[in-house]
Amino acid sequence: MEGRVASAARPSRVVSSAPWIFTVLWSTGFVAARYATSDTGPLTFLAARMVLAAVALAVVAALRTATRVDRKLVPWVVLAGIGMHVLYLGGVFVAIDHGLPAGVSALIAGLHPVLTALASRRVLGERLIRLQWIGVGLGFVGVVAVVIDRLLTHSSGITAITMGASAVSVVGMAGGTLVQRKKCSTMPLLWGTVIQYAGAGVVLVILASVWEHIDFHITGRSLFALLWAVVVLSIAAVLLMLWLLQRRAASQVTSLFFLTPALSAVEGSILFGERLGALALVGLAISLLGVAFVTRKTI
Repeated sequence: MEGRVASAARPSRVVSSAPWIFTVLWSTGFVAARYATSDTGPLTFLAARMVLAAVALAVVAALRTATRVDRKLVPWVVLAGIGMHVLYLGGVFVAIDHGLPAGVSALIAGLHPVLTALASRRVLGERLIRLQWIGVGLGFVGVVAVVIDRLLTHSSGITAITMGASAVSVVGMAGGTLVQRKKCSTMPLLWGTVIQYAGAGVVLVILASVWEHIDFHITGRSLFALLWAVVVLSIAAVLLMLWLLQRRAASQVTSLFFLTPALSAVEGSILFGERLGALALVGLAISLLGVAFVTRKTI
């Protein structure tokens, strides 16, 4: 009897820890972007990442004879992929390439849960309880506080280009998440993700060809960043995010992104010497409290 109880407890622990594992993995993406854009064009790097991830996952899906995606779903799957992998990642990488610190990029990109929560009520009919709305508000306030801190300290990287690219990333992730939740909730994870990466890869190859003329310099740093981005971010983290979206409301899953600014800020401080002031630290604490409120509902 005790053995059965113990075995039943283990899966529940895995399920409950999945959001936090995803958050830690995802936060490293902003650090990887900083390394990647040192030797390659941001769109070129993303194009290579999407193509390699699509090929790797296609091999895995074929070996496992995974379920194929219904043809009727394919356009929606591609559209969700463009929002999450072209607009969101493209905006983040372009902003960092133009000098926005990795930690600040994560903070601004962290605004998209607010947009998702607001839109999900109308688009998906999802409702948040009062405590969760308070959490969304706290998350927003926390992110704004950190951005204000950077502006008051006259930090470099706050320009029209970086703010515009960051805005694109916020809208792209919110839109992609809503499409994923509304139209692709039954999407087979492996082949569905392959299609998303392949579609995003085609778009990114075209954009990289036009704007960067395929700018990729092979160095140890760029190769390590590419390997990390493909294996840890595009395969492990994204599959975990899609798995969570199939089991939890979109507003709850995206609220996890409020946590990434705190982790990315710590990582940026350790690796790149990016410093945050007292107001920023208060903002990070407020964002963490907001996430705790929004994610109270179990998967």
